[in-house]
Amino acid sequence: MSDIITPRDAVARTDSHSLAVVLLAVSAFIIVTTEFIIVGLLPSLSRDLGISISAAGQLVTLFAFTVMLAGPFLTAMLSHFERKRLFVGILLLFAASNALAALAPNVWILGLARFLPALALPVFWGTASETAGELVGPERSSKAISQVYMGIAAAMVFGIPLGTLAAGALDWRGTFWILAGASLIMAVALALVMPSIARPEKVSAADQAQILKDPYFLGNIALSVLVFTAMFTAYTYLADTLETIGNIPAGQVGWWLMGFGVLGLGGNWLGGHFVGRGPLLATGVATLVLTLGMAATTPLAGSHPLLIVALAAWGIANTALYPICQVRVMNAATHARALAGTLNVSMANAGIGLGAIIGGAVIQHLGLANIGYVAAGIAVLATIMSVVVARLKPKA
Repeated sequence: MSDIITPRDAVARTDSHSLAVVLLAVSAFIIVTTEFIIVGLLPSLSRDLGISISAAGQLVTLFAFTVMLAGPFLTAMLSHFERKRLFVGILLLFAASNALAALAPNVWILGLARFLPALALPVFWGTASETAGELVGPERSSKAISQVYMGIAAAMVFGIPLGTLAAGALDWRGTFWILAGASLIMAVALALVMPSIARPEKVSAADQAQILKDPYFLGNIALSVLVFTAMFTAYTYLADTLETIGNIPAGQVGWWLMGFGVLGLGGNWLGGHFVGRGPLLATGVATLVLTLGMAATTPLAGSHPLLIVALAAWGIANTALYPICQVRVMNAATHARALAGTLNVSMANAGIGLGAIIGGAVIQHLGLANIGYVAAGIAVLATIMSVVVARLKPKA
């Protein structure tokens, strides 16, 4: 058993701690890929199980809503667990759930296999960020959180393309077997490499919920909802925008999405680098760049080189906001930082769902060409709100 460390052991950190952060990032990639990859598998599993594509799509809704609703409560209950054991247990649950999905004889068993990991995903997301910061010390905590978010961002950006490619190379059951094996490998790796961390002091759910009485914290949570609503109002329909407005051949759209994701990973690094200078300032700057990128997509769609410039600005700002929002919300909490991190995840999921609804309504009533403008308008509101929230910050 590794020696127990505490967050104050700033001097005694070793290379194993940095490696543990990397393993947490890889684990985050596997865990979040489990959520998003199914979108690319829906056609094949719907045919295999004999259900409609819309019925299969409810598996996506089940996962997202479970994350949104159950995450804060489960994190409040489990945040005092010793983190090494907690993460190993979560990954073992993902291994078992993905194996169950691979063996599922019908949609009901598959639904159970999707419900169980959805309970654990927000617990990992909230506590992994906090733990990464503790492992490397306060002076490097923002960059460590950004590393974990690199795995999360990569999964969110590449999960759907990977699912599409996997559906062509393997059947959907084979994809879940790969995820099960990867989850098991990471569980073993964390058990061997990650140092044990002093068990956080147990705080009752009622005491943790006191952060919900803080106007500054609530303002940061509301800001996350607005930011993710702006992001996903347009991003949800980016593939359709590229094909219809940008005249990208259908067979090439996936590669454009891949390029968007690669640029986004650079944005993740920038977000982790600049968030230490002020999370609300970083939020305001990133949402302004996001505004410009989304608003410019339609008018520049006639020229592919210029369209790439607009998508680059959009993609960099889009993914930079993942770690920025997580750090911002966790820093706004006076205590119960794990719960704060998970609340941000829940609010992000709320924004994702709301953005998809708004984007769909825009397409129906105003047309696809206007979706970037509406999303940009919401992003402007987020920029303004970041200034308002800054004024709620208690004076030292």
